[in-house]
Amino acid sequence: MKPLTSVLIKPSGPDCNLNCKYCFYIGKSALFQAGTHRMSPEIQEELIRQVMQQSGEHVALAWQGGEPTLMGLDFYKRAIELELKFGHNQMVGNGLQTNGLLLNREWAAFLKKYEWLVGISLDGPQHIHDRYRLDQGGRPTHHRVEDNAKMLLDEGVPANAMCCVTDYSAKYPEELYSYYKSLGLTFMQFIPIVETDPADPTRAADFSVSATDYGRFLCKIFDLWLADFRDGQPTTSIRHIESVFHSYVNVPVPECTFMRECAPYVVIEHNGNVYGCDFFVEPKWKLGNIMADRLINMLNARKQESFGAIKAQLPRDCKQCYWLGKCYGGCTKDRIKDPRDQRRQRFCISYKMFLQHADPVLTDLARQWTAREGDIRQARTTGGNYFAFGDFTE
Repeated sequence: MKPLTSVLIKPSGPDCNLNCKYCFYIGKSALFQAGTHRMSPEIQEELIRQVMQQSGEHVALAWQGGEPTLMGLDFYKRAIELELKFGHNQMVGNGLQTNGLLLNREWAAFLKKYEWLVGISLDGPQHIHDRYRLDQGGRPTHHRVEDNAKMLLDEGVPANAMCCVTDYSAKYPEELYSYYKSLGLTFMQFIPIVETDPADPTRAADFSVSATDYGRFLCKIFDLWLADFRDGQPTTSIRHIESVFHSYVNVPVPECTFMRECAPYVVIEHNGNVYGCDFFVEPKWKLGNIMADRLINMLNARKQESFGAIKAQLPRDCKQCYWLGKCYGGCTKDRIKDPRDQRRQRFCISYKMFLQHADPVLTDLARQWTAREGDIRQARTTGGNYFAFGDFTE
């Protein structure tokens, strides 16, 4: 039985104060009644009660959207109260993924006090960010988001840069990397975008990044990351690189994209409905409702197992690929967003380009890391102190 270690919560459903052209979640409004979507106090309490009581020594709650800050700060203050009420002395991690528009110093004080990790959606400098990330009135948002990102860092809040890689932004890896560094956002996550064109369901939307462009992007980002090593250690963190590196040192990969099978977590919508993945919030994959079913049972339901197993249903060329153990076919949703080729994952070429480029270095780093880990184990028995490459704990 899979343990309950993480949940993804959408307390405001698909509601958002932005209207990003590439957003895949806006369309989920059709699943719910018209109007404003907000999680009720009753659902919030039952959700947190179950998460805390059914999890083990550690559990992570990721609050996403839509835009989760639309719930207001009091909602999250109550979440902390409920975690303390129903917890059993386990380690609890809270994360907030936000577009940053509603953040202020009161938010920052709360996030710092309770050590929440913030992923802030900032697509880069103005010409990149404002290309697709406009508000509901069609106005640019870059300056407001950048100012609030700086404010979070000034207030000591741990923040990651969340960057959607599109047809446009893929052209600027050096500029993006330097931009985030200049702000102090040294933890970066680059998310490749591919969505079906709503005007022509036989093709991918124009804003989708091509496989070749994304592959070149990853290779350049890797070179920039490597060039910033100091004393044998990275000074920036790139989620894609570090996720792949786990497989080089035989440590479980934390990112479901590169797992053999997916579905290690569940998604809870504002109305309590539970699904297997936020990319597949649809009736077919609904597991139940938090007010009527137990989370641990839904996580281990046959339907969830069936969903997770789809990832391993790969074409022959994938199963025979030299790099299979590094990517395991990538994310399931990336196989269906471009209807022209649903058998092969859209970013297969990207991953091959990256792995062929990075493999010699990652292999050498893995050798160093493994040797250092041996030194650390010895040091722990003799009182020594060593610092290992990376932090490979989830």
